[in-house]
Amino acid sequence: MLNMTSIDTLDARIILALDDDPDATILALSRALGVARNTVHARLRHLAEDGALKPFSQRLDLRALGYDLVAFISLSVSQTGSADIVAGLLEVPEVISAHYTTGDADLIVQVVAKDTRDLYRVTASILAIEGVNRSSTAVSLVEPIPNRPHALLRAAAGS
Repeated sequence: MLNMTSIDTLDARIILALDDDPDATILALSRALGVARNTVHARLRHLAEDGALKPFSQRLDLRALGYDLVAFISLSVSQTGSADIVAGLLEVPEVISAHYTTGDADLIVQVVAKDTRDLYRVTASILAIEGVNRSSTAVSLVEPIPNRPHALLRAAAGS
């Protein structure tokens, strides 16, 4: 489990500056923000170690890898095998995220696929996992609002 650090004003300013210039050096960040270089370096290291900064690969648009289709699969699962089900989902590379939920579904799984035939294959591999009872799939047509932490960071930065 992550030891998640709270993002303070300076952390938010550093992250926003990296949004503006992802190639910025620590020295450039320190100059732009008016903060000591060692402070910027220590803050970034601390955020990374605590898990507050996600891996660089999470910025990748998966269409660049040929995955043009995004779908959300609602799963009904056995309540006794959740660790095994999660382990099984981790074996399916097209599973991008999974969330236990309230409501009709036990798990909502976000997947990517190259096309509808590939989505059928991915869904079949998920249904083959021990403890998965049934599924319902919704295909994403357009993503009008992508993941957008920028507004929250601006508020945390006091801007």
